[in-house]
Amino acid sequence: MKKKTRLFNLLIILAVFLSACNLPSKNVEDIASTAAAQTVEALLSATPISGLVTPSFTPLPMPATLTPIPLPILTNTPIATATTNCNTAQFITDVTIPDGTIMTPNQAFVKKWRIKNIGSCVWTGFSLVFDSGDSMGGPATKAISALNPGQEVDLEVSLTAPATVGVYRGYWRINTNGGVLVPIVNGNQGKSFYVDIKVQNAATATVTNTAAPAFAVTSVSFTNTGGCGSFTATADITTNGPGTVTLHWVRGDGTAVPVPPALVFAAAGTQSVSASWSTTSTDNTKNWFDLYIDTPNNQQFGRSAFTCP
Repeated sequence: MKKKTRLFNLLIILAVFLSACNLPSKNVEDIASTAAAQTVEALLSATPISGLVTPSFTPLPMPATLTPIPLPILTNTPIATATTNCNTAQFITDVTIPDGTIMTPNQAFVKKWRIKNIGSCVWTGFSLVFDSGDSMGGPATKAISALNPGQEVDLEVSLTAPATVGVYRGYWRINTNGGVLVPIVNGNQGKSFYVDIKVQNAATATVTNTAAPAFAVTSVSFTNTGGCGSFTATADITTNGPGTVTLHWVRGDGTAVPVPPALVFAAAGTQSVSASWSTTSTDNTKNWFDLYIDTPNNQQFGRSAFTCP
């Protein structure tokens, strides 16, 4: 019995010894290395899972090439500014012979328009010229007295109604001393003014312009004599009827000029008045006389100028 017990114990000890040979190493590094190697091996030998989509990567496109936009080049170009209109006229009214006035055949009449200088320049050497339509015996051109900016003038022409019954119209314009036609504000097409009459036989004609025109100086013309040293300006003043005209001269150098006596007109007609100046001044911008009609027109009516020497 004791022999069996000893044999059993011996077998147990032997079994324990053999087991100890197969136990894993107690070295931690060996254990970790072994585990890592087994993991890599397993991954390399593993069969991919069916249906698993391998992600793909598409490279993003490179950014487009940017072309630089050139900056605007700044210059010192001045800003455009409005310019004044040197020669411009404005039609004010028909002083005589309103549009549609009835005339008899061959009837003589005087047509008068009131015009204003609304430009920035003085009118010197300007003229009234026939433009188109029916001239009715009027002149091709007629001088206009000098007119400062802002002043008005009554332009008139002596006309004769045609011999044949009918409606007639004649257009007139203003011409500068350089041959340029002046635009007319409020005028026909901005360029002209006109006379418009209706000719009827004497038996059927009805006078529509029975009112006598207001007394006025209708024109002034100048005659210059002498020159450097002794200069004389003579103005021929014409009125449309009886009345009294008062006037004065203005001299270019600012010296007061004696006021001439009033001109009394018993009827329509022309009278003359003169002014003299003895000077050797070479400042020709001041060598002139201006004539002003105080009554009845209250306006400047022209300039008489001379040069020295």
